[in-house]
Amino acid sequence: MISELLNGKTLDLLSPVRHDEINQFIEYIAQKAKDGRFVELEAELMKLSRNSMLRMFMSKRTSEDDGLGDITKIITEAAEIVGRFNLSDHIWFCKNLDLQGFAKKSKDIHRRFDALMETLITDHEEARKQETREAKDLLNILLHISEDESMEINLTRENIKAFILDILVAGTDTSAITIEWALAELKNHPNIMNKAVEEIDQVIGKNRLIQESDTPNLPFLQAIVKESLRLHPAVPLIPRLSTQDCTVGGYHIPANTTTLVNVWSLGRDPTHWENPLEFRPERFDGKQLDVRGQHFHLLSFGSGRRMCPGASLGLLMVHTTLGATIQCFEWKARNSGNLDIVDMEEGVGLSLPRANPLVCVPVA
Repeated sequence: MISELLNGKTLDLLSPVRHDEINQFIEYIAQKAKDGRFVELEAELMKLSRNSMLRMFMSKRTSEDDGLGDITKIITEAAEIVGRFNLSDHIWFCKNLDLQGFAKKSKDIHRRFDALMETLITDHEEARKQETREAKDLLNILLHISEDESMEINLTRENIKAFILDILVAGTDTSAITIEWALAELKNHPNIMNKAVEEIDQVIGKNRLIQESDTPNLPFLQAIVKESLRLHPAVPLIPRLSTQDCTVGGYHIPANTTTLVNVWSLGRDPTHWENPLEFRPERFDGKQLDVRGQHFHLLSFGSGRRMCPGASLGLLMVHTTLGATIQCFEWKARNSGNLDIVDMEEGVGLSLPRANPLVCVPVA
C-alpha cells in the first residue's frame, strides 16, 4: 500500500483531484455565505473527504447517479460496527453466539459493498481492455499489480476490495473530523485564528487559493494541526496484538493479547505537556516534534510497522482544506443560541467525533 498506492509519486499524480474537490467545497461554502445561510461543517467535510477518496480510487463521486449512492452509508456503518464493543470477541462462552447481531450486520455490509465493488471493478476492466482511458486512479493501479506475474505477492480480487474498504473506512471521516475539531478550536481562539490567516496572507497573498505545496512554508498552520491532533486524535485508541510475553508498567501482558494504546491520554499527559488542556499551537515553535510516530507522546498516526499508511495523504488533505477554509471565510458559530463559543464535548465512536456537529455561518 505504501510503496505502490500512497507513495509521493502517486499522491502527486492525483493532486489535481484533491485540489478540484477543495475548489468545489469552497465554491459551495461561498454560495452559502452569499445567502447568509448556516453550514453543517461535519456533513460537508465528510462529503469532501469521501469524494476525494472515491475519485482517487475509482474516478467516481457520490453525487453522480452511478450506483455509488449507498457507499457513504456502507462506510459509516462499517466504521460504526468496527468501533462497537463485541461480546463475542472478548467473552469466551459468547464466541459462537451473535448476541448483539453484529455478525448478521457485518455480513449484510459485506454483501452490499462486494456487489458495489464488483460492478466498479468490472467497469474498470472493460475500460482497460478497450484502452479508452489512461490508468489514473488507484483501482487501475491495483488491477495492474494483480495482473503482474512478477510480483512477489499474488493480489486477488478479494484483496483489492479489502484494500479499498480499509482505506475508505480509515481515511474519510478521520480527516473530516480532524478539520472540524481544528476549526472549532480556532473559533474559540480568535487570536490564533487571526495569526493563522495573517501567515497565509503573507506567504500566499489574496489572489490565489492555498495549494498542497504551500504547507512547508506555513509553520503556524502546521502547528495548529499538530495541536488539534494532540487534543483531539482522530483515532483515540490504537489496537495492537502482543507477539510475546512482556511487562508494561508493571503489568504482565501474555502473548497474543489485544492491547489498546490510549493516544488521547498521552496527548493530555502533564508529564510531557505544559498546561496540556490548553489549545496552544505555539508550544511547537522551534521543536522538531513530528506526528509520524517518532515521538511517543504524540502518536496521531500510530508508530512502527503498523502505523497508518495514509499519514501523508491525510496530512495533505487536512492542511490544505483547513488552510483554504480560514483563508476564504470568517466563521460565526451557532451553538445552543450562543454565537460566540463553540462547545467542545466529545462524542463516541471508533474515531473521535464531536458530540454536537459544528454549525457555522460563513462570511466571505
